[in-house]
Amino acid sequence: MSVAADMEQMAARAKEASRALAAAPGAAKDAFLAALADLLASRRQDVLAANAKDIEAARAAGMDAPRLDRLTLTPAVMDAMADACRQIIALPDPVGAIEAARPRPNGLLVGRMRVPLGVICMIYESRPNVTIDAAILCLKAGNAVILKGGSEALASNMALAGLLRQALAAAGLPQDAAQLVPTADRAAVAALCKLDQYIDVIIPRGGEGLIRAVVSQATMPVLKHFKGVCHAYVDEGANEDRAVTVVVNAKAQRPGVCNALECLLVHVRAAPGCLPRLGAALRQAGVELRACPRALTLLGSLARPAAPEDFGREFHDLILAVKIVDSMDDALDHIHRYGSNHTEVILTENHDRAMEFLRRADASMVGVNCSTRFNDGGELGLGAEIGISTSKLHSYGPMGLTELTSAKFVVLGQGQVRG
Repeated sequence: MSVAADMEQMAARAKEASRALAAAPGAAKDAFLAALADLLASRRQDVLAANAKDIEAARAAGMDAPRLDRLTLTPAVMDAMADACRQIIALPDPVGAIEAARPRPNGLLVGRMRVPLGVICMIYESRPNVTIDAAILCLKAGNAVILKGGSEALASNMALAGLLRQALAAAGLPQDAAQLVPTADRAAVAALCKLDQYIDVIIPRGGEGLIRAVVSQATMPVLKHFKGVCHAYVDEGANEDRAVTVVVNAKAQRPGVCNALECLLVHVRAAPGCLPRLGAALRQAGVELRACPRALTLLGSLARPAAPEDFGREFHDLILAVKIVDSMDDALDHIHRYGSNHTEVILTENHDRAMEFLRRADASMVGVNCSTRFNDGGELGLGAEIGISTSKLHSYGPMGLTELTSAKFVVLGQGQVRG
């Protein structure tokens, strides 16, 4: 049988399982999560042994150290996956919740009920823990999930997928509600992208190349972000101590993630006092600064000249572009040109400009006097997330349980008819 035929059979089974999962009580889904947490503890050595095979093969293939780190499962990572299961048990089940029921003049009560999306296909790279993190969120939200991990993690993912199916069976839920694509053949992704009769949404998670490849092929909606080019704008009159603390955290705490700061914009009247302090603190944190000509005159040996391509770039490293701007309008124009709709923040003591920035900056999270690193489901109170969407339909920002559902209208009447 061809890869395309295999994928169609898998998707058809997922669609059938999604109907049962959508009707499953919250207690059954929580029982699945509890069983999975126990299996992640009791079968830890089996999973770690499978992961060791992936690591050995990756080393032989010359995989670099950062990717090897993402591929590696440890006892601590296994514990974190089990803890995630328990944390999601504690979250309210969004399925069936009725929002904003309002009476109409004719006596009808009109509301919206949260319903699962249906079948979600997750396509991701490197990190095998995504197999668990993605599946448990999708399943708690009443969705069946098809998991397509990277070829470098196939043995690890197969071991983890086996635990998912075992936990589903223990909770009386259909095992086909969580299926892992068991092949490294790239044709599988192309085939999945065309199965819109079964798959309701695809969520790619990985590098920009993977995401663009999925978007170019998919015939169903794709929840995605291509990259995280995040800006911080230091306004005229900003609190300098606060600006230094926030900017250093945004850039240096975890420079390789999508919500790390990539470009610092400083108002021309704030720059003489603020920029040398910011530059010194960033250099002390190990950050390389690439500055525009005006910023370079204030930073001196702390920076090097920025190239045109440094603006709008996601460095994934301790590197930061720096630019002086003449006004908040100029800062917003720069963000509009170079931003990626991910995260933008303003450092200001002026309430009116803060509110204007919140309205005008187009990003999935806009912040005032806080780090870009807060654009994260856990930090924003979602409990957990499956990724961050910079699409505006149907989710904008971190996608937690609620974002993995949709809403249908429900109407309660007493015999009303339309005249």
